[in-house]
Amino acid sequence: MATSATTIAGDGAAPSEGRVFCPPASRKFVLLSAILASSMGFIDGSVVSLAMPAIRADLGGTLVDAQWISNSYMLFLSALVLLGGAAGDVFGVRNIFVTGIALFMVTSLFCAVAPDSETLIYMRAAQGVGAALMVPGSLAIIAKSYPASERGAAIGTWAAFSSLTTAAGPFLGGLLLSFGEDWMWRLIFAINVPIGFLAIGMLLLRVPRDRPADRRTLDIPGAVLATGGLWLMAWGLTAFGLPETARSLPPVAWIGAGVALFVAFVAWEGRAAAPMVKLELFRSKAFSGANIYTLILFFGFSAVLFFLPMTLVSAWGAKEWQASLMFLPLSLFIAGLSSRSGRLADRIGPRLPLTVGALLVGLSFAGLAATMPLREMWLVTLPVLTVMGLGMSILVSPLSSAVMLATPDEDTGLASGINNAVARAAGLMAVAALGAVAGLVFAAALPAGVDAAFGALPETQLSAAQEAARVAASDRAFQAVAAISAVLCLAGSAIAWFTQPHWRRGEQAPGGTEPA
Repeated sequence: MATSATTIAGDGAAPSEGRVFCPPASRKFVLLSAILASSMGFIDGSVVSLAMPAIRADLGGTLVDAQWISNSYMLFLSALVLLGGAAGDVFGVRNIFVTGIALFMVTSLFCAVAPDSETLIYMRAAQGVGAALMVPGSLAIIAKSYPASERGAAIGTWAAFSSLTTAAGPFLGGLLLSFGEDWMWRLIFAINVPIGFLAIGMLLLRVPRDRPADRRTLDIPGAVLATGGLWLMAWGLTAFGLPETARSLPPVAWIGAGVALFVAFVAWEGRAAAPMVKLELFRSKAFSGANIYTLILFFGFSAVLFFLPMTLVSAWGAKEWQASLMFLPLSLFIAGLSSRSGRLADRIGPRLPLTVGALLVGLSFAGLAATMPLREMWLVTLPVLTVMGLGMSILVSPLSSAVMLATPDEDTGLASGINNAVARAAGLMAVAALGAVAGLVFAAALPAGVDAAFGALPETQLSAAQEAARVAASDRAFQAVAAISAVLCLAGSAIAWFTQPHWRRGEQAPGGTEPA
């Protein structure tokens, strides 16, 4: 959910009228398959965090297991999404899109039957590879199937239905988890199989193959370096939450090795013939500022999105469907207000919407940190999260506009893909780093002799005093996550103010274009 339609595309600029490959009668099948596929990817991310207490109870997983059930998916998605977008140009967008859906569908089935946490982590990693092909392909195939005169309406329909399914998915998944056994989390993955079959059937039977416009090479060395660097840094951050006896190396060693690989990745991208990341784009203060803003804001946002449902279900005793409703204002605000905030950014520039949006999100997270001990989910937590939803709806579309405004026309597809990859990498690092913080704070706040873990339902019956201590420790742990997230979002607000352009209504935007 965390990115707009623009930032999901990573395969290049939209095609011209003459490159449309899909006949009019088949375009509705392209649109429907794209909606189904993107919905699978969006829903999976949000429902898995909601299901994490049930997954841990069923598989006996630890907090580190929970982090990597999420992180293994985000690792390969964030590292390979640019490569997945470029693969459509090399092998044909329909072929890559079908391949991504098929891999996502098959690995979802293996996730559904995983016998233990370790297997689920490996299958989630493979699922992330499928998503890296599927997610950019969903928008790319629409862009290459519809002529320019119809493309905007088609993308709008895709975005609207994707937002609707993203909002409804966690609620329906929460109902399933609330009134079923612990093992019913498996159905959240299994449902992807019939959806995937339906999407692939429409694509293969009703949509013709497209021909790649030109021959390109894929940046395989860049993908390997990016994946390795992100994995090592994420594992190093996770290791801070492990006992010293469970660490094979000090966490700083893992992080240092990851940084070294990331430096090698940057050096390689500077000399690669077909780089995943065009480093020249970062010479623009506005482009660099927009991506730093994305990194720190989505770091905080992803952490709250992952750890709050876990806390509500495991500590406050909320049903999963009740926890899912906490984020309903987020989906409703984004669906209802994003287009208006985008038009506002067109008129006055992205600086003010990005600044105000991040400020509201930061204040919301600060409110969460301050009010957690009250444990008033409906009277306090939901209104506080409504402020977060308002802030995100104000900033999502202007963030896409900021990236496009800071980028030459020929590089807009690549730039939007970079921004999307940054947002997903931020989520990966957030779950790793703040999971370690939450685990350490929880352990420090828990009295000696109480057998419990953050974000998990207790395996044995606790006394009333022990249960009260466990819940209080859970509150303290999430307070730390929310407070750090609040500081980062407020810093993002300042970054937007000092790096993004602004103009008065009626003035020309930078580059000489007349504001809408």
